[in-house]
Amino acid sequence: MIRKITTIGCMLLIAAVSFNCSNDDNNNMEIETKAVFALEDQMGRPAVNTVFVSSASKDAFNTTIPSEQGAVFSAMFKTNLEALSPAFNESTDTNALGQDATAFTNLLATDVLNVSLDGTTTFYDGTNLLTGRALTDDVITTELLLIFGGEDFSENPTLSDDHVDANDKEFLSEFPYLASPW
Repeated sequence: MIRKITTIGCMLLIAAVSFNCSNDDNNNMEIETKAVFALEDQMGRPAVNTVFVSSASKDAFNTTIPSEQGAVFSAMFKTNLEALSPAFNESTDTNALGQDATAFTNLLATDVLNVSLDGTTTFYDGTNLLTGRALTDDVITTELLLIFGGEDFSENPTLSDDHVDANDKEFLSEFPYLASPW
């Protein structure tokens, strides 16, 4: 048993010492990695993929790079939005951002989480839209309001709020910010 542990220990030591590094004058280490990544699921904007992408198109959407999603999927998003939301029954209907169905679905069809590097970070605060996401942002209610709430958030009030108004535990004021699990 001890011999087996010693052998494994020696093999680990040799592996740790003999990794690929350069032998230059600056003593900079370079570690070469060859990783292969595959898109499996995209959820930059929670619930958007779930609501607007048809079941038959889920795999195609999830494996399409975001820069190409709008061109491929915005028509499907618009069809699904108009079928789903009475707030977009007329071609002149807009949401509280002043976006008609085409503009709104063009925004949503590219499933990314934008981040503002020099401004407010929020999903939506009444002024800033999709500039990031703070832990306290009520993302699902915001999406419901923009989908069902109409021009002033007054249309379809029963569909415009998930009624989850707080996290189950308070967030921490310092890193890692998330509350500990139950």
